Amino acid sequence: MKIRNATLEDLDILLKLYDNARSFMAAHDNPTQWGNTYPSRGLLESDIESGCSYVCEEYQNVIATFYYRFKEEDSYRRIYNGHWLDESPYGVVHRITSSGTIRGTGSFCLDWALSQCGNLRIDTHRDNRVMQHLLEKKQFTRCGIIYLADSCERIAYQKKIV
Repeated sequence: MKIRNATLEDLDILLKLYDNARSFMAAHDNPTQWGNTYPSRGLLESDIESGCSYVCEEYQNVIATFYYRFKEEDSYRRIYNGHWLDESPYGVVHRITSSGTIRGTGSFCLDWALSQCGNLRIDTHRDNRVMQHLLEKKQFTRCGIIYLADSCERIAYQKKIV
């Protein structure tokens, strides 16, 4: 597997991956995290244009996508019912999903992101048990609760390479 920046030519594939992800989440008791339309085409285009959208390829096929950025996240400035591991610079991952065709793809993407920065933060919906399980398996520490700009609650995790 390899990671590369997404391009606008990848957009239709990304939209299909997210459509499949929304169906998967709904089937696994998490129908509200991304609803029926998130992320929008416009958001994905913006992610690609900003250089923060990535794809994971295997045999030249896109099998996963995610957002990665090494920059402070506004929603992470306040954390409740806990605390971050530290306040050193960190990267963030959002909107990670895979085709489900190759086992370990999510782990590979998280490992890549962590290798870019050494300190990674991520959040997920309370009903997203699949992502919570992956993060705990990858030894991320559950740090507390954060709130997104739209006031939605998320469980916050962090992992730092020592």
